[in-house]
Amino acid sequence: MKITIAKSVLENVLVHMQPFLEKKDTSQITSHIFFETMQNRLVIKATDYEIGLEIDTDQSTIIQTGKVTANGKKLLDIIRILKEGDVELETTRDMLHISQSHSNFKLPTFDSIEFPAFPTSEGKPQIQINSQLLIESLKKITPSTDTNNPKFELNGALIDIRSNNINFVSTDTRRLAIVNIDNPNAEELSLIIPKKAIIEIQKLFFENIQISYDNTHLIIKSDQYSFYTKLINGKFPDYTRIVPKEIATNLLLPKALMIDSIKQITTISNDMKITFHNDQIIFESLSDDNIEAKTEISHTTGFSEPFTLAVNSRYVLDFLGQISSQDFNIGLNEANLPFVLSDANFKTIVMPIVI
Repeated sequence: MKITIAKSVLENVLVHMQPFLEKKDTSQITSHIFFETMQNRLVIKATDYEIGLEIDTDQSTIIQTGKVTANGKKLLDIIRILKEGDVELETTRDMLHISQSHSNFKLPTFDSIEFPAFPTSEGKPQIQINSQLLIESLKKITPSTDTNNPKFELNGALIDIRSNNINFVSTDTRRLAIVNIDNPNAEELSLIIPKKAIIEIQKLFFENIQISYDNTHLIIKSDQYSFYTKLINGKFPDYTRIVPKEIATNLLLPKALMIDSIKQITTISNDMKITFHNDQIIFESLSDDNIEAKTEISHTTGFSEPFTLAVNSRYVLDFLGQISSQDFNIGLNEANLPFVLSDANFKTIVMPIVI
């Protein structure tokens, strides 16, 4: 294989590939990036077996076709220190030569035949959904997605596809986030997508996409990218049971004032107490260190008696950080029962702190 390619183009591709590489064990072929040249096209792949990315570009000059692998992190380190302009990549005797002007580097290669095959979307059923709606929905539920939970199904988000709508759901057991979108679907099914995959999907796709699936993989394709992730095998909790069926009190609250007040308290403690009075809301820190923070805003709540709610402030700030409205709704029952933060088709159910 022998190609020339602009340094900026190659660097951009290699940056996109980094999250898909095996980082700990460089003896594994999955620590390598795979290159294949075909006529006027260059195909680059990376995978850690759990997720994978293929980029197809015509922004290179193919001098000699072929296939090669090279350590993805080291290759990016080399490309980053080169100057702007064309870079030449050439394979000779099981080595990849990287050259530009008077600079020359060599990296060992693995047998490209050993590089893992990617799942194909051919013949697989598809999910029809607007790409922007998909990205917006995943972004809203990402903060509530758990990590390192012994129940593997909680380390991902549920895409619950029903005949007339799709629910995107995630939980870290202390809160539950749900986005509901109207979307007619030919089949009803549930898929659990790993958190790592959710984060990468948001970085890659902004245009029309094709989504395919089978029992083990989800595949997303655009004009330039082909992405796959293994699905989490398990049964997601029945999230409909967590959503309160009735709400005793609904309040419309100002987003900006709430964020400012909560952030003042977080300088002392993430755990806080919010007390709703008839014409004001008081925010106080919950700390064991005899350090206190307190602030308040004027706002008519309608409560005849003070109502106090203790909560982890991060849960509220995560929700508020994902909405664009100036106001949002909070649904309250009793102080020790879950409360609901909602804006349009997005809601987060939060377990309060018992004090």
